[in-house]
Amino acid sequence: MIFVGDGALLRRAVAHAAAQGHPVDLVCSEDPQDAAGARHLHVPAPDDINAHADALAHACTDGAVWSLNNRRIFRAPLLSRGLRILNIHNGLLPRHRGLPSVAVLFALLNGEHEYGATLHEVDAGIDTGRVLAECRFPIAPDARHFQVMLRGVRACQALFEETLPAVAAGAALPPPPAPAGPSAYYGTRALARLADHRSHPAYAAATDLGPFAAHAPELAAVIGTAVPAD
Repeated sequence: MIFVGDGALLRRAVAHAAAQGHPVDLVCSEDPQDAAGARHLHVPAPDDINAHADALAHACTDGAVWSLNNRRIFRAPLLSRGLRILNIHNGLLPRHRGLPSVAVLFALLNGEHEYGATLHEVDAGIDTGRVLAECRFPIAPDARHFQVMLRGVRACQALFEETLPAVAAGAALPPPPAPAGPSAYYGTRALARLADHRSHPAYAAATDLGPFAAHAPELAAVIGTAVPAD
């Protein structure tokens, strides 16, 4: 299997797969340390992973590609190489498509009561592939952005470890629950609406990035300019 992504979530997934005896054929990331000793392909984020379609197809021994903490978009020709590409998404699909940091922001502003992680197949859209499994958790009334985000990261790791054996064996997963509400997409363009929420009672909690600020520069920059009204 092949892994595509960056950071601690990717490293933990690679290490867990190797410890369970699964073949780690290739790790595509910016930092070679993410590969944990496996073969590494340098693909700076968010560089074009699709330019390496032939290399991925040649390296993969079981047809499975895992995407974790990955901002690279899978397109042609990679999608036509016969690989099963699976993404672990920080958020419940289809309600929280797009950037998890932005989705968490609006989940808190919208007063949503649950969040989580989703395993889905990758297709030509963005977070639109068939949902295979979920890990849901409630959003506490006093939850802050970084708390929901970090709990989402832990849910992603748990979901990967829970579903890895079935995916590796080619076995069916249990049917997922009903879709988590209507489809919505949260990209950087959604941040243009943030100033409209400055007087929202949940604004302070929704924009409290805490230690996650360094990992969401686009969001941190906008929050820095959208100062709550007096």
